[in-house]
Amino acid sequence: MSTRNTKSKQAILEVLQAAKRAISHDVVQEALGDSVDRATIYRVLNRFCDEGITHRIVGDDGKQYFALCSRKCTTHQHKHDHFHFRCLSCDTVECLSTQISVSLPKGYRAENFNGFISGYCNACC
Repeated sequence: MSTRNTKSKQAILEVLQAAKRAISHDVVQEALGDSVDRATIYRVLNRFCDEGITHRIVGDDGKQYFALCSRKCTTHQHKHDHFHFRCLSCDTVECLSTQISVSLPKGYRAENFNGFISGYCNACC
């Protein structure tokens, strides 16, 4: 089933593209002001995840963040073998591009992983 490209969807996509990092619903809401209501923003962000446009990151603070998919994801599978980092000082969340290896016990095989690290970014150290 295809979905309509509404003004709200386009506005939210533009906010995500301009951010160039993972952002929370609150950041999207702040950027759009009263032009799009909270429920619509939640619905669109979740639909973007379902459509493979964004991926959802649940931070160590329990908050959900959304980042544009760097690869072509599908509606059935997100393949993001990378870690995410949240700065405890400036609260930015970003996808780390550096490969981090994960060692599993014998008898296990990783197909996909998604990790989260918190600490201090280069700008705040």
